[in-house]
Amino acid sequence: MIGELVLEGVDGIDALADLVGGGGVVVLEGAGMSTGSGIPDYRGPNGSLRRHTPMTYQEFTGSAEGRRRYWGRSHVGWEHFRRAEPNAAHRAVAALERAGFVTGTITQNVDGLDLAAGTGEVVELHGNLDRVVCLSCGEVTSRAELAVRLREANPSFEARISELHALNPDGDADLTDAQLEGFRTVPCRRCGQDALKADVVFFGETVPKDRVQRSFELLDAGRSLLVLGSSLAVMSGYRFVLHAARNDQPVAIVTSGPTRGDAKAAVRVDADLQVVLPELLRRLGV
Repeated sequence: MIGELVLEGVDGIDALADLVGGGGVVVLEGAGMSTGSGIPDYRGPNGSLRRHTPMTYQEFTGSAEGRRRYWGRSHVGWEHFRRAEPNAAHRAVAALERAGFVTGTITQNVDGLDLAAGTGEVVELHGNLDRVVCLSCGEVTSRAELAVRLREANPSFEARISELHALNPDGDADLTDAQLEGFRTVPCRRCGQDALKADVVFFGETVPKDRVQRSFELLDAGRSLLVLGSSLAVMSGYRFVLHAARNDQPVAIVTSGPTRGDAKAAVRVDADLQVVLPELLRRLGV
């Protein structure tokens, strides 16, 4: 009943069901996909960019102090981030894939929740926080292993953090310089260099070419593009909307608030994903 009341007066639900019902749908996800799992977005009403400047690749690689601040904040944030679970939107995309309507998902999120929900064909465009890569020797290790090493190197650190003030979409927490005082990073176990980085694309960093190529391959093989929870403010995601439009592939956008791609959308639903996607499943008989 609550869902029906929320959907009352929302435009585009019927057109969305018609488009998705035709199959061959490629999904493009933004940070709004994971807000229902307790992970904030960047640009929404409570988005992290209103209070937080994300770490840039240039600052991280150019400053040992920048790396220390990042890993201190990320160490605390990841303990909360890793406990996030897929929400109704993630489960809906997985169900649409199993039913044959969705052929692939391109996600800009780094939380791994699509895979956890059971979606099979996923391009993690910006990487995954569960992995750590050494920028010096290229070794890839698990984030869980690094968490143990950081805890051992900073035995009293977490006890000094009385509360988590805010979690950010990139997995770090808002901590003051005083809270970060004395935090120590750890070197790569293979080469010994202070060059460990979360295996995610930082602001100012280039998305790996193989992920971009795979994303375009999915889109070219599909029939339409469904954008979920993204304002499309950055070219990393918006380029796929432009590509679909050039190929005369219909674009549907479901997110709360305006997006950069609204003028390109054949279907536009301005509503909560947690309400719209379960209703979409119902209408398609999934």
